[in-house]
Amino acid sequence: MFEFPEFSALQRRAIYLLLALSLVVGAIFFSLAHGNAASTVPVTPTPLPSYSLPPLPPALIVVDVAGKVLHPGIYKLPQGSRAADAIKAAGNQLKGVSLTDINLAEVLTDGQQIIVGAPPITSTSSKSKKSGGSKGKITSGTININTATVAQFEQLPGIGAVMAARIFAYRTAHGLFATIEDLTKVSGMGKSKFANLKSFVRI
Repeated sequence: MFEFPEFSALQRRAIYLLLALSLVVGAIFFSLAHGNAASTVPVTPTPLPSYSLPPLPPALIVVDVAGKVLHPGIYKLPQGSRAADAIKAAGNQLKGVSLTDINLAEVLTDGQQIIVGAPPITSTSSKSKKSGGSKGKITSGTININTATVAQFEQLPGIGAVMAARIFAYRTAHGLFATIEDLTKVSGMGKSKFANLKSFVRI
């Protein structure tokens, strides 16, 4: 029959130390293995909230609506507005006022003035015929230089057929006039000639 050898006290102590060391090493390996397993768990990222910038306000232009409207004055309108929009902003024309002399589809520019119900254009054509004159000239009212024809330009004081054609050609080449003073940019339009006709023109 097999018999266990008897160990001395020193040997038993050594055996106990080996057992304790084995337990410690086993615990270390277990903790490392558990940590590696935990690190392999996929982490789902939290989505960041999305933000959208507010839309930019539309660019504005300032126009002057004068004449026979309900509320004449200065109005701020979105860029690209038309003459009809400005008249509507001013409360529309007064009862019985005609808008046939205004291009309601005209795209407005900053600083433009719209006169509703301007006096009709009158000329001295009848007088000139009796006196032998060639063409009648305006004595009252105004002409819109952005919509006038060559014939209408000829009705301005001091403007003949050649200058009327130059004004029309300048507007065609460079676009609508921003102010009535832009007429002085037309070749041959001197300060004195402009001074004689400026009270009869508008934009």
